[in-house]
Order: sequence, then C-alpha cells, then structure tokens
Amino acid sequence: QVQVVESGGGSVQAGGSLTLSCVASGFDFRTYTMHWYRQTPGEERELVAATYKSGNSNYREDVRGRFTMARDDDKNTVTLQMNRLKPTDTAVYYCKAQGPYYSSPDYWGQGTQVIVSS
Repeated sequence: QVQVVESGGGSVQAGGSLTLSCVASGFDFRTYTMHWYRQTPGEERELVAATYKSGNSNYREDVRGRFTMARDDDKNTVTLQMNRLKPTDTAVYYCKAQGPYYSSPDYWGQGTQVIVSS
C-alpha cells in the first residue's frame, strides 16, 4: 500500500522558519524524483522544489536561497527547510513522488498547511 504523508506545517510570523517532512512507503523510493508543490485557494498547484535520484535539487525562483530540499533514501523521507518566510509563502504544501518511467504513476500526499503572517 502506497503512502505519502506530509507533516510540519503550521503558523509562523514573517521572517520565521518551518521544516516540512514527507515520509513515503509502498514503492521504490530511491528511484523516484520527489517534489514539493504548493497551492492557494483559487490558484493552480505550483512546483516549489524537486530533488532527483542523484540528490540534486531545483527550486522556483522566488524560494531559491530561502528553501532547501533534501532527501534521505534510507528513511524514505524528503524535507523542505523554509527560512525567511513571507506571507506569499502561505499555502497548502504537497509532496509528490514521480516515478522513473513514463508509465509510472505519481503519488501525492494529503498536504500540510503553512500560514505566514505579517
């Protein structure tokens, strides 16, 4: 049974920090590219960061330098360290596992809410 579970969301003042975690099971984690997305009401889900099998990561421009994504293949876990948070970072954050093949299914978590107040 596949599970992708996010945690670590909460409320914080602007300038503060939060660390999100995503624990996965039920598939070969090491072969999957892991992503963090976020979504606000009425908007499309947007890609925040991705970490590849190699361990390399990419970030959207407005979080680069503030957010750091990491993966631990031994623990089937990815984290998103978020520093210098801004009110515009307020969103529900989702973890997604993208399989290694075109036919591989994607797996999504249920999301965790982040609220940044000014």
